[in-house]
Amino acid sequence: MKKFIIEFKKFALKSNFLSMAVGVVIGGALSSVVKSFVEDIISPLFGLFVKVNFNKLAINIGNVEITYGAFIMALVDAIIVLLSVFIFVKAINKMIDNDKSLKEENKTKICPYCKSEIDIDATKCPNCTSDL
Repeated sequence: MKKFIIEFKKFALKSNFLSMAVGVVIGGALSSVVKSFVEDIISPLFGLFVKVNFNKLAINIGNVEITYGAFIMALVDAIIVLLSVFIFVKAINKMIDNDKSLKEENKTKICPYCKSEIDIDATKCPNCTSDL
């Protein structure tokens, strides 16, 4: 059972499963949180410094209203999401580096004479027959 758990950890943290999970979590669960953070906190703070409500910035060209302020807020939103993903993946990678059971074990070594890859337990190189 212990070996099964170790294999599952390797699968869950080393494969594309982790990338997929990050995308789903960030895209789904944190979407409303990030949107609220940008609209309710970041946007008013920008407004304090520049005395402008970014969400209401727009230009009118004929009968068309181009809301470039909403685009600016969408960029800020995207930057916050990317920063969150970066911090999350960095934390997962640190956890993997600290957990010895998740690291790949090196099962080969390089022959010092012929530079071929051989089994780590070999005492004689099968390629050049040198004693190791």
